[in-house]
Amino acid sequence: MAAASSSSLYSGSKLLLGFTCKGKKMPLKFRWTIAFLVVTLSRCFADDDHEMEEFLKREHSLSKPYQGVGSSSSSHWELMGDAMVTTEQVRLTPDMQSRQGAIWSRIPCHLKDWEMQVHFKIHGQGKKNLNGDGLAIWYTKERMQKGPVFGNKDNFTGLGVFVDTYPNEEKHIERIFPFVLAMVGNGSISYDHERDGRPTELGGCNAMVRNLKHDSFLFIRYVRRRLTVMIDIDGQHEWRDCLDLPGVRLPQGYYFGASAITGDLSDNHDIISMKLYQLTVLRSKKEEEEEEEEDVITIPSVDNMELIRLGQSDEGMSGIAIFFTVLFSMVGCIFLIVIGLVVYSHWNENRRKRFY
Repeated sequence: MAAASSSSLYSGSKLLLGFTCKGKKMPLKFRWTIAFLVVTLSRCFADDDHEMEEFLKREHSLSKPYQGVGSSSSSHWELMGDAMVTTEQVRLTPDMQSRQGAIWSRIPCHLKDWEMQVHFKIHGQGKKNLNGDGLAIWYTKERMQKGPVFGNKDNFTGLGVFVDTYPNEEKHIERIFPFVLAMVGNGSISYDHERDGRPTELGGCNAMVRNLKHDSFLFIRYVRRRLTVMIDIDGQHEWRDCLDLPGVRLPQGYYFGASAITGDLSDNHDIISMKLYQLTVLRSKKEEEEEEEEDVITIPSVDNMELIRLGQSDEGMSGIAIFFTVLFSMVGCIFLIVIGLVVYSHWNENRRKRFY
C-alpha cells in the first residue's frame, strides 16, 4: 500500500513539477516547494505501513494442539505443579482449593522489541468475591519455581502482569476486581500480597474477566523500553488501554511463562494460547547511537519509580478517606468564616461607639 501510494505521488509530481494546466512551466522556487511536499508525504505513507512489522516466533509461542508441551528436552514448554494439558487449553489450576500450576518456556527470549498476546479464560462455580486468586504472565530470569505470587516465586527478576481476581485489602473500596496490574522486580522487591501488590505496581485497570461467554485476551508490548498492556474482554475485538509506561528496562534472555494459584477460594485458570511476535521497529540514526552508548541492561528497572509510587499513593485514598478529607475541609472553612464574622461584628460595634 505504501509503495502504491508513493508511486502515485511520484507520477503526479512529474506533472506538477514540469507544467501547469496551461502547459507553461512553473517558477523554479514553486517547483522545489512541491517536490519537498511530495517527498514528505511519501515518507509519511511509508512510515504508516512500515514503522513496525511483526513476525510470529513459534519457538516462543503456545497454541493448539500443544505439541510443543512436554517433559522431554526437545519440547519448547514445560508444565509445573497442578497444570495439565487438554485438547482445548492448558489448565493451570482446576476449580479446587490449594492448587497451583504453571507453564514455562524452555527457550530464553533474546528479542529487543516484542509483543505477547495471551488468550485466557477464568471461570468457576464461586460467586462474586468468592473465587480466587488469579493468574500471571511472566517474563523473568527465573523459571519453574513455585511460590506465593500467583504460583510463582517471590522476589522475582523481571516482569509480571497479574490478573488478580480476589481483593485482599478490602478497605480500598474504589478498586473493582478483577484487576490487571504490572510489576517489575529486580530480585529483591517483594510482592505485597496483603495489599494486592499496590506498593510496587506500575499501573493497571479493572477487567471483568470471570465466567465470560466470549473470548478474553491480554496484550503485552515492549518497544523502545516502553511497556504497554491492553485487554480485550468485551467480545468486540477491540483493545482497551490498561497501562502505558515509558522508561521500563528489561534485559534480554529471560523466559516467558504463565502461572496461577488457588487458596481457600478457587477457579479454573486456563491458557488457550500465548503468541509472541518479534517487532521490527524503525529507529533513527540518533536513536540507534543513543542506545549503543547506553550500557547493556542487566537488572530490570523502571525510571522514576518513586514518582509512580507517589502518584499511586495519592490515587489510593479510599472513599471514606476522601469523604472525611472533604468534610474536615468544609468544617475548617465554616469555622474561619464564623471567626471572621465575629471579628467584623466587634470591630463594627467599636467603630459605632467611637462615632457616637
